[in-house]
Amino acid sequence: MLTSGIILLEGGLLNPNPGLIFWTALTFLIVLVILSKTAWGPILSMLEERAKGIQSAIDRAHAAKDEAESILKKNRDLLAKADAEADKIIREAKEVADRLRADLTEKAQDESRKMIASAKEEIEQEKRRALDVLRNEVADMAVKGAEKIIRTTLDADKQKAVVNDMIKEMASNRN
Repeated sequence: MLTSGIILLEGGLLNPNPGLIFWTALTFLIVLVILSKTAWGPILSMLEERAKGIQSAIDRAHAAKDEAESILKKNRDLLAKADAEADKIIREAKEVADRLRADLTEKAQDESRKMIASAKEEIEQEKRRALDVLRNEVADMAVKGAEKIIRTTLDADKQKAVVNDMIKEMASNRN
């Protein structure tokens, strides 16, 4: 056992063994040639496919980003148009409401003028009728008074009594 420990110490890092270095290098080269013939192509092709896949994903992400920005811009434009249209509709509705209010106010004022004119005309007609009735009554009373005066003697006391009787009759007829 002691001899195996000495062999291990003789081939340490400070004292390289040329035979071991040769066989290690030869084995490495053989493995490298075998790997380059069998595994190197598939590994490189897999790495290239992976790189292409990553580039494709990046390109799709850029395209999706551009499309999203385009859609966002379109949405903002549509929103701005909708806001402008809403403002226009509100403005038009206010104008229509103002015109309608003005029309209704004018119609109400015209109607009230017509009603006032109609009421004044009716009052005037009633006044004329009352005056006509009053004239007829006064005329009738004057005729009756004249008739009574003519029938009686033209004495002043009698005339006063006849006029007083006529006034009393008028007062009683009105009530």
